[in-house]
Amino acid sequence: MMGPQHALSGAAAWLAGCWALEQFAGYEQSAIAITVGTAMCAGGALLPDIDLSGRVTKNRGGATVARTFGVFSLFVAEVVEKFSLGVYTATRLSKDPKRDNGHRTFTHTLPFAGLIGWGTGALCTAFGKWAVIGILFFMIGLALRGLFDKWAERAGWVVVTVVSAGAAFFAFQQLDGDRGYPMLGVAIGLGCVMHLFGDMITKSGVPILWPIPTARGRLWRMIGINNNWAIKVGGKFETIWLRGAFTVISIASVAALMGRAILHRFNIEI
Repeated sequence: MMGPQHALSGAAAWLAGCWALEQFAGYEQSAIAITVGTAMCAGGALLPDIDLSGRVTKNRGGATVARTFGVFSLFVAEVVEKFSLGVYTATRLSKDPKRDNGHRTFTHTLPFAGLIGWGTGALCTAFGKWAVIGILFFMIGLALRGLFDKWAERAGWVVVTVVSAGAAFFAFQQLDGDRGYPMLGVAIGLGCVMHLFGDMITKSGVPILWPIPTARGRLWRMIGINNNWAIKVGGKFETIWLRGAFTVISIASVAALMGRAILHRFNIEI
């Protein structure tokens, strides 16, 4: 899928999950915690495509995530792409095809999603305030680039960077440490998983079962739905129907969460 749909899928998953936790488990969160979690999950849903690099010196090409912070994020994408290709080359078995790029390899696996989620929590625990602000800054930037793609393209990466920095500092000031920080890693990890599910319904698929061998001599098998049912990347089904569905889920979840909060405020039991 394309970047905006990936980001929307992450936002929809987090908002629907917040509603379900509140409805069925009694787990309530503040508005700022839900907002931050949604941004983290939306940004996380773009993160696996950090392995799709562009032309660093000309500030062109690459995936949505790679263009978020201009040449800086394009350079990171170039490094990640080469690292992912290295992982693929080092672990491929005899029947895995040779590759000359690392897109849709290591960063498109469940171990990567788990590592990112765990690493986020570990960084916040080990380095506290500065790690939290840095993570918020980076992930909010991705969320802005994905959820508000048209605005981000017009505004440019400098404006996106400045807005991300301001939003990250504000969010840090408002978050409750006992309820906000542990959820950052969960939200980002879930976003990565949503990205994998999104790519699994396209023709290329993802190596979601790695590092489990799928056959003799195969470790990096691309898993996805049958090509007859696969969606066309950038096609009408993705850009209209899927985007519309994710938007409806997000709005309905927000409405349900706000409705319950308003009723609680006025001490109305439901």
